[in-house]
Amino acid sequence: MLNCLVTVLGIFICVPLLLFMAAPYIRRYIAGGVCKSTAKLNGKVVVITGANTGIGKETARDLAQRGARVIIACRDMAKGEAAACEIRAETGNQQVIVKKLDLADTKSIREFAENFLAEEKELHILINNAGVMLCPYSKTADGFEIHLGVNHLGHFLLTFLLLECLKQSAPARIVNVSSLAHHGGRIRFHDLQGEKCYNWGLAYCHSKLANVLFTRELARRLQGTGVTANSLHPGSVHSSLGRHSILMTLLWKTFSFFLKTPREGAQTSVYCAVAEELESVTGQYFSDCRPAYVSPQGRNDELAKKFWNVSCELLGVQWD
Repeated sequence: MLNCLVTVLGIFICVPLLLFMAAPYIRRYIAGGVCKSTAKLNGKVVVITGANTGIGKETARDLAQRGARVIIACRDMAKGEAAACEIRAETGNQQVIVKKLDLADTKSIREFAENFLAEEKELHILINNAGVMLCPYSKTADGFEIHLGVNHLGHFLLTFLLLECLKQSAPARIVNVSSLAHHGGRIRFHDLQGEKCYNWGLAYCHSKLANVLFTRELARRLQGTGVTANSLHPGSVHSSLGRHSILMTLLWKTFSFFLKTPREGAQTSVYCAVAEELESVTGQYFSDCRPAYVSPQGRNDELAKKFWNVSCELLGVQWD
């Protein structure tokens, strides 16, 4: 009995001690890859969607530090301006601008693009970062299922409207923030809007696969233009993305030690945007600042072409 008690006490003492000693190494592993590029972006124009919070905000902070003119495109102007003020004060870069963009409304997307093209002469980096996750079933202003509409179709339309400016500013880059969750995604052509069967977790996965397929077909179409397109997985990041799920919010708070910080999660976005070695790399998928495995669905060129055409039909655009 005494031996058992000693053993139990030893476990209760040793395990926390070992975890405490290993904590720095665990955190370093969780943090993942770091963008080591020292590239400067003076004179470059960057648009980042959803940059008022999370990894988008940290991406904006990093690129502003490098001297870029950063346009924060977001729905909440108050939060966007608060983020911009913080970044301007920290970096000393006064060229951090906030513009209204609601990816759940194609009218807002068109207005943003129209205003941007009227005010800006160039666009060198477009980072399609904004997204929604685990939302109860709902639709955008145009009747699209919310994950498909915001995470894919909104960025598809935005990229379409800004593409000529990107081409004229080449070399230029398009960076699409996807997720490891794309491995669980499927393009359900018979029920794209989730009206027959809806699961908020799978809906997110489907939209992240859409990001990978969009990037793949976009890169193919942009060959020879000087514009590259790559997608990425930022990692499991402690952010507000899962705010629609009480369970996810509780889990993220409980296990925050094992999640990346927004700054750590932004590293691969920054890497894809600035790394010199990626100047001519296109159509690839990255995680932790290095190439990563893409699901068989995400590598299906015929699926990518078909989904591209369906996306054009849904948005009423001709993108040849």
